[in-house]
Amino acid sequence: MPFPDFITALPGLDLPFPEDVVQTAAVRSDAGLVVFFTFLKDMHLPMHRHGAQWGSVIEGEVEFTIGGETRVYRPGDSYTIAAGVEHGATIKAGTRVMDFFEEPDRYALRPR
Repeated sequence: MPFPDFITALPGLDLPFPEDVVQTAAVRSDAGLVVFFTFLKDMHLPMHRHGAQWGSVIEGEVEFTIGGETRVYRPGDSYTIAAGVEHGATIKAGTRVMDFFEEPDRYALRPR
């Protein structure tokens, strides 16, 4: 089931991935950035690091490698990535996740 219209109407993010692969909707505050991700195609997210992140899989499947440990996350599973910990993922088409980034400016917003 897709995210409701009031979520998809939120600003998107300026990401280095095409919109036919991943779509976003985001809310920013001084305390952080909440992002709703919809993956339209299979995607590999290379290993990288940044501030702390918490997320939850709503639909689909994500194979995350976090700090050298690999695990598959499915609907209802959540993950926490401590600041500075290297992580990457393989994400299946049709996956939807919600992530909270401690860095409010992790990504630039792109108005709809």
